[in-house]
Amino acid sequence: MNTTYKTQPVGPVEVFYREAGPTDAPVVLLLHGYPTSHMFRDLIPQLAARYRVIAPDLPGFGLTVAPPRGQFDYTFDNLATVLDGFTEALGLRRYALYVFDYGAPTGFRFAAAHPERVTAIISQNGNAYQEGLSEAWKPYQAYWTGGSAESRSACRAALTPEATRTQYLTGADATRVSPDGYTLDIAYFQRPGTDEIQLDLIYDYRTNVALYPEWQAYFRAHKPPLLAVWGRNDVFFLPPGAEAFRRDLPDAEVHFYDTGHFALETHGPEIGAAMLDFLARRVPA
Repeated sequence: MNTTYKTQPVGPVEVFYREAGPTDAPVVLLLHGYPTSHMFRDLIPQLAARYRVIAPDLPGFGLTVAPPRGQFDYTFDNLATVLDGFTEALGLRRYALYVFDYGAPTGFRFAAAHPERVTAIISQNGNAYQEGLSEAWKPYQAYWTGGSAESRSACRAALTPEATRTQYLTGADATRVSPDGYTLDIAYFQRPGTDEIQLDLIYDYRTNVALYPEWQAYFRAHKPPLLAVWGRNDVFFLPPGAEAFRRDLPDAEVHFYDTGHFALETHGPEIGAAMLDFLARRVPA
């Protein structure tokens, strides 16, 4: 199945997205994290024979065009509002959610708001539990507490080209990580104003942690089928965060891979195969 590249206006935002698969097939909505929908370049064709696969870029990332800071507040509430509007504009009434990193708090927000729409959740290092947060969050947590200019400035270290490259390689077999992903991310993050947008989102991440109990209540109440596919060497989100899903969803399926944060870069075929098996069993077409 060939992937097509489109845009969809949602209010003041022009959402860029990738799509493949039959239009009448069950929908799988892929929500990226810190990079862009480019991370799904190999997963999309793997899923598209059976599913309609849609992968948008979030506002502030990739090729989605959104208003500048000052005209648009870069918060996770607003990211979720835009993505919710995106699903409605495309007429997506039912979908399985793949959530990674920043895509998790974005997707969990509108999953909790519209539980009847979510057929399943695949969480790839997409956290919803305190025990999933590693020591790497300490500089960010200091920023959340005070919100000072000094603590904001300290978080800039996470936005450097070397930091981006390191996030891809840490915990992974470097020979299996294509340089294309982190090179593209570095280029996107060098665009004027992007650093301030990213710092706004880092600060707003505190609202995601505050919502963990609400999302856990959603899991317990609505019991969405859930598959966790987790890079066990992730420096940000620890394996206990994956295992914690079973506390609220006893039937959750948890798979670990010997890799880091960007598990698709090294274990894409394995994760895609696990998804196809899971979706076939838990979300019949």
